[in-house]
Amino acid sequence: MEATADAREPTPAPEPPPVPFVPIAENQRIEALDVVRGFALLGIFLMNIEGFNRYFGDIFGRGIPLEAKGLDWAATFFVNYFVQGKFWTIFSTLFGMGFAVMLVRAEKAGRPFVKVYLRRILALAVFGACHYIFIWDGDILFSYAVAALMLMMVLYARPRLFVAVIAVSVALGFLAEPFFGVAGGLAAVGLVALYLRSEKRLKFKGLSLPIFSLILLVVGTLVSIGAVVFWLLPDGPTEPRLPMTVFGPLLFITGWLSWKYHEPVEKRSLRLAVSLYVFAGVSMTAGALVQHFSPDPLVTLTAEAKKEAAEKAAAPAAAQPAPVVKAADKGASAAKAADKPKKSKAQRAEEMKAEREKRKLERETERAEELKLLTKGSYAQIVEYRGGRFPEKVAGDFGFGVVLTGMFLLGMWFVRSGVMENTAAHLPLFRRLAVVGISLGVGLSLASASIAVSHVPGDRYDGWGIAGGLHMLGNLPACVGYISLVVLMLHSRGPLSRIGVLAPMGRMALTNYLMQSVICGLYFYGYGLGHFGIGRAAQFVFVAVVFLAQLAFSHWWLARFRYGPMEWLWRGFTYRQVPPLRLAPAGTPTPAPAA
Repeated sequence: MEATADAREPTPAPEPPPVPFVPIAENQRIEALDVVRGFALLGIFLMNIEGFNRYFGDIFGRGIPLEAKGLDWAATFFVNYFVQGKFWTIFSTLFGMGFAVMLVRAEKAGRPFVKVYLRRILALAVFGACHYIFIWDGDILFSYAVAALMLMMVLYARPRLFVAVIAVSVALGFLAEPFFGVAGGLAAVGLVALYLRSEKRLKFKGLSLPIFSLILLVVGTLVSIGAVVFWLLPDGPTEPRLPMTVFGPLLFITGWLSWKYHEPVEKRSLRLAVSLYVFAGVSMTAGALVQHFSPDPLVTLTAEAKKEAAEKAAAPAAAQPAPVVKAADKGASAAKAADKPKKSKAQRAEEMKAEREKRKLERETERAEELKLLTKGSYAQIVEYRGGRFPEKVAGDFGFGVVLTGMFLLGMWFVRSGVMENTAAHLPLFRRLAVVGISLGVGLSLASASIAVSHVPGDRYDGWGIAGGLHMLGNLPACVGYISLVVLMLHSRGPLSRIGVLAPMGRMALTNYLMQSVICGLYFYGYGLGHFGIGRAAQFVFVAVVFLAQLAFSHWWLARFRYGPMEWLWRGFTYRQVPPLRLAPAGTPTPAPAA
């Protein structure tokens, strides 16, 4: 019997097209993120301004200048141990939070994300490259773009893509050496992706090992064995001993921990974020400890060379008649002469000493040339200099990007866990994080200051390396503690809640960050007003004046416009539309965003 028309099932309605991915509305912003960004801009400025008044390598390589006295010394101490390292980690965590906010809202609305965010990364990379080449070589925007690309690969790229990109980078490395750095960074984040996303295990005699853990355990074991061999070989290479001694055991321990704490899945990103940073800090500290307490290879080799020479002098060789060389042996003698003779210990010691002197001279020459360029060079000369160094920055950023990826994952956890989207409901957690984070983080920094606050390049026994490692380890807990402190201040009922005044500064973070660099370049460099080299105490006054002016400007601008100028450009490129810039008059309905 045929079904009647009334009995037929209704034709399903076509699925609506996906909602376009557009900028979030003003009432959807998370105020705490904007306030923390504004606070972070102050710390970043306090740190960065020294880079406009001093050779950049000296800031991290020499610590407090030996000639610093009085207020300048006190100001430098404050920045070095309460600011330095704490605020780029805050900014990096905030970047990860912003990424997660976009991702979570796109997932909830069923909107496309990957292509849109790749455009956002591309725009940031252009901003960063221009900032580095044309304004200041302390740029971090390009570093964030590289790390954001690495994060996208960690979360979404297929294994074949990882292998292909790494292979291409290695091949290009034979043409341009910086590509080897790119390949190394990508290989590291490939392992990160394996830990986060792979459920494959190797089962053997009752054991079940995740592939990631197995790789680290095997590599750690082999590197540790290699380190022992190099230490035992009397004439073996000395340069690999230190890094292999440090990284072998660390890789093994990390592999074991990743095996033990591979589950549950929802905690992997948090554990990995902390582990990446701690691994870097511990390896730096352990390397410095090994270097500090092990004998200097040059001193050891020189002593062995002197002993060898003394033994030869004490036992002169017996006189022997000169050998008769037959014509038939001439060919063999020539072949032996062509062989490279084995170098004596004295020769090796001289080569090692010469190599150290060469590196030291290169650093000092580069330092002198850069200082001369910044104080007396033209703008065109400075741009040419930075443009030539940009490929080195790209390669370095793929190494730095591994640590930044971990910071981004930490920020993602704060958002995905709901902690940052509803800060009021998690105030007890923020109180604990503030107390523990600031106590531990600043405590480690002050402990490092008790070891060394200054360094003379070439002195391996002044404790500077150990101090630097402890300082780095303290940056992560201090970063979390500072973020938590700002959130607690924002939710307080007293005067501290007025820290919310920083929100407009944070909403225009990109504009204000670039503006700080432009102002400093024009004020301090030789092509501008030429005030290069002012003391730290005077820098504090400069920062206070400029920061307060920027804060007032941010309030004035956002009272009239929806976004900062650079934020408007960034959004327009990201969403492929021209977002409305000027605020509509009161009472005028906000126009719907274009599809």
